[in-house]
Amino acid sequence: MTTPDSLPSQSWSYAFSETSDGALILDLQGKMDAANSPSILRTAFGVLQDRSFPSLTVDLEKVTYLDDFGALVLVQMRHMVVGKGADFHLINASADISQILSIVKFDSIEEKFAIAKKPPPGLVLRLGEVALRQWTEAKYLISFTGSVFLQLAHVLTHPRTLRVDDTLLCMQRTGVEALPIVGLISFLLGLIMAFMSSVQLQQFGANIYVASLVSLAMTRELGPIMTAIIVAGRSGSAFAAELGTMKISEEVDALFTMGFDPTRFLVVPKMLASLIVVPFLTLFSDLFAILGGLLVGVTMLDLTVGGYISQTIWTLSLFDVFWGFGKSAIFAVLITWIGCFRGFRVRGGAASVGEATTSAVVSSLFLIILTDSIFSVLLRYWG
Repeated sequence: MTTPDSLPSQSWSYAFSETSDGALILDLQGKMDAANSPSILRTAFGVLQDRSFPSLTVDLEKVTYLDDFGALVLVQMRHMVVGKGADFHLINASADISQILSIVKFDSIEEKFAIAKKPPPGLVLRLGEVALRQWTEAKYLISFTGSVFLQLAHVLTHPRTLRVDDTLLCMQRTGVEALPIVGLISFLLGLIMAFMSSVQLQQFGANIYVASLVSLAMTRELGPIMTAIIVAGRSGSAFAAELGTMKISEEVDALFTMGFDPTRFLVVPKMLASLIVVPFLTLFSDLFAILGGLLVGVTMLDLTVGGYISQTIWTLSLFDVFWGFGKSAIFAVLITWIGCFRGFRVRGGAASVGEATTSAVVSSLFLIILTDSIFSVLLRYWG
């Protein structure tokens, strides 16, 4: 039994028939080209989508022209039929149509090839890769460090080669713009230290020593460390992001091509700016922390302003102040050094800039804590 269905088009037509066992036969006529392929596909899918059949046979005897678009229609039709669990057959294809189907590899285009899964690298191979990568990074780090010291020496011996405007701009961004956040955090830190220590010292009637604790802790340790952490988060990450963006946009290569030394042009102003402003930021940090302790001492411990300030001056020595001042200068060098190094090591695209920024901050924090630990040991045995 057959039930033909047809829908004439401008240059193609079709007819569906059904055999006694439920198999479908699709008789295509006319051109199967780029112009007709969308309508053929929509029509065939509309008819076949809701039917259940064991097989579909496409008769190409009356197809006068077939291009790669028509071949793709047959591929999509076969994909849908096979997906429904039915068989797909082509019959009565002319020599020209068979040649087109052979060119597009119609018979093998749906075959699934097993992709060999790459075995994971062994432990020795992974260790070797890590060791080689670290060795490469170490060589570049040594080269970069030498270049920075040479260019700093050149600028010190030839002051006119320093980019003064860029240095002043870096000083503003690193120091002046960081002053509010440094002051706020230090003030709160001094307030917290004074409040927590007062709980214990009040038991012994030693409220006045809150001033000594806050001033010594801030000038020797917490002031330089907190300032360095804030600068690393603000400026160290900014240095890495700026140089990393210039690296992937090939601006660094352009500077080198024009005869400028990238280290002297980009790194030295940042290094000098940080070296100048970070120690002074540390002094402001100490001052704001002492003010935070003063607020607690006056409002909660019944201390006078004059008594608190006198105890602070009596406790501190110039050595304590300059010790923190000197440590903060070294922290500034480390922050700028590692931030610029990570920026120059950027490879790839925007994701690499983000990775370099994160790495710069994490590495800076590690170096700050490590260096401060070394200084604490030196101070202990020096004293």
